Amino acid sequence: MATCTRCGRQLPPFSFKKICQWCVQHDAIQRGEISEDAPQPVIRQPWARRGESSITLTQVLFGLNIAVYLAMALASGSLLDFPFEISVHYGANFGPYTLSGEWWRLVTYMFLHGSLLHIGFNMWCLWDLGRMCESLYGRWTFAAIYVITGVGGGLASVAWNPAIWSVGASGAIFGLAGALIASFYLGEFSLPRMAIRGTLKSLLFFAGFNLLFGSMFPGIDNSCHIGGLVSGLALGAVIARFAPRSDMPRRRASVVAVIAIAICAAGFGIRQWRGKTMRAVREYQEARGNTVAQLEMLVRKQPNLIPAHFALAQAYYTRQDFPKAEAEFKHVLELDPKNESARFNLGVTYLDEKRIDDAKAAFTELLTQNSTSADAHYGLGLVAAAQGNYPAAITEFQTATNHDIQLSGVYYELGNSYAQLKQYDNAIAAYLKEKQKSGDDPDLENALADAYDAKGMAQQAQEARNQAVQLKRQTSH
Repeated sequence: MATCTRCGRQLPPFSFKKICQWCVQHDAIQRGEISEDAPQPVIRQPWARRGESSITLTQVLFGLNIAVYLAMALASGSLLDFPFEISVHYGANFGPYTLSGEWWRLVTYMFLHGSLLHIGFNMWCLWDLGRMCESLYGRWTFAAIYVITGVGGGLASVAWNPAIWSVGASGAIFGLAGALIASFYLGEFSLPRMAIRGTLKSLLFFAGFNLLFGSMFPGIDNSCHIGGLVSGLALGAVIARFAPRSDMPRRRASVVAVIAIAICAAGFGIRQWRGKTMRAVREYQEARGNTVAQLEMLVRKQPNLIPAHFALAQAYYTRQDFPKAEAEFKHVLELDPKNESARFNLGVTYLDEKRIDDAKAAFTELLTQNSTSADAHYGLGLVAAAQGNYPAAITEFQTATNHDIQLSGVYYELGNSYAQLKQYDNAIAAYLKEKQKSGDDPDLENALADAYDAKGMAQQAQEARNQAVQLKRQTSH
């Protein structure tokens, strides 16, 4: 459809004019051909809101978010930050739960926030973008955009980061921004093009800046932002092209339903892709909370339930019942030969049974399965250290850290190997790295004390031993 070359309004269908009626009259007034008080034609905004109450949906959503935040604050006893357990209890979007059938989390997570700063920033954005979007589309279309794009952001989150829990209205807020960008770019408005262009630039800056900010700092779920933005762009575009008029509700509902169906289809695809693994994670988490007797009963009732066998094997290992732990880890591998965690733990169990060759074979098999496995190199380092080959152990431990810098325990073992070679500076650096990455414990402080003693650093050695004693007291209470 042709547009006015002056203001950008859309011209009537099959029009051969280049200037709209509004601009023609404006030019005539400027030339003095007609009086300035002549009736001016009004070109209706196709998405103008009419006949709705003074309480806006934006205000309702704002209030709901605040109310839920206060409820979580009362439950946790804190206004500043909420732990994982509280967030999941209230409905956080978490892959093992969402993809196990709790699809309602794709809606509830939009009303949860993780901290005071989190909700403060999101509510500021919702207040501005929500009012603009609601006035443009009307209440019910705005509600559909908010929910659909929020669900789209949640799906993107569990697809990209299924093991990370997500909360916040930002997926839906990015969805509003995407819908507004599409509508201002494609829609028909009774406003000069320059006015539209300024708002469009602000929206593009908002989306671009926040995506860049999210990519620079850990803990920000940018996949949720991108999912909301993309679904909002799609929804805004189809409304602008196929259902711009709010007085045709059936047509508007039809195009919104098309995007909703597409989002549901994406959810089905993500469930097929990630669902099996995430369901296994949840089953394992639930099984791990049981006692040994409960786990033994569970595996008798469900002999093919892999998470139950894995949890039982770990329970046996904790009790130092290594033969039973070995049998259960092997059972897991019979059911799932590619289970890397079971193979690694089997190798560790062999080491505790002093079966060095079997341990080496298990870790080598793991490395054959996955050439970048940090666990495999960590295990081979343990084998080399057990054989007294400390240079080889150091090489394996360093390779493990190259593949996974957060691997717990590897820097402690690296420090032990350096200490055996009397490279105490390197040992101390490795111990401090372990302390930084995984936290403190008495064994780590005692190892540090021994290394400081070997270096003649008596004061630091005494401080480390005092810290070890204090940590033991804390764990004993």
